[in-house]
Amino acid sequence: MADQPPSIPHLAAGKPAGEQDLLLARRFRLVQSYLPAGRPVLLDFGCGTGAQTFSFVDHCSRVVGLDIDPEFLGRFQAQAATRGLAGRVHPVRYAGADIPVAKASIDCVISFAVLEHVVDEALALQEIARILKPGGTLIMSVPNRWWLFETHGANLPLLPWNRVPLVSWWPRRLHDRFARARIYEKGAFEEKITAWGFAILASRYLTAPMDVVRWQLLQNMLRRTVFRRDTTRLAILATEIVVVAQKV
Repeated sequence: MADQPPSIPHLAAGKPAGEQDLLLARRFRLVQSYLPAGRPVLLDFGCGTGAQTFSFVDHCSRVVGLDIDPEFLGRFQAQAATRGLAGRVHPVRYAGADIPVAKASIDCVISFAVLEHVVDEALALQEIARILKPGGTLIMSVPNRWWLFETHGANLPLLPWNRVPLVSWWPRRLHDRFARARIYEKGAFEEKITAWGFAILASRYLTAPMDVVRWQLLQNMLRRTVFRRDTTRLAILATEIVVVAQKV
């Protein structure tokens, strides 16, 4: 069993991504080839309003969207109905402890930028391992420690602007004192996954989408040059770490 990490005093709830976000397309292009063959049953751990979840629906027989926020789930359910997917997409409320799904009943679990927000990280990973079938696939992303900015911001004294550069590079104890979410290093994150009975199939740095750059000309230039590819070998150019693993 993995050790429980220290708590984050300012741990914040996650915010759902928008369907227009470049990051959603990049994640899907990166992981789609790792989806189980056939028409798997997929669970999205921390689905939010379903913006990312819907990109996987056409590849699955059934999709379970799990989230702690009833408002997000309501919007997710409404979107599923609008798209004519009510019979294949099932929003499920998650109370933050046990996942209300039977043991070894899921072929694939996806979870993007969620683990850093959960109160009990070890329990979340334990539950994901429990509900996956042997040989099932886990696809998970977390924020990258070596990106230049703390992507979730930090509650810094005397600094109302919370996107101060290099906060994520601070010593762990200092970072966790002010940060709003956990932060991860690639090797350590892989170890967390393997500790729960998974074998790593792929591990990549996902290139920063530059969505926070509001000046459109600059954003377009950065996306065409430094940040044009979906993945990078340089940790300082990546906002997320994406790991694909198989339950053994």
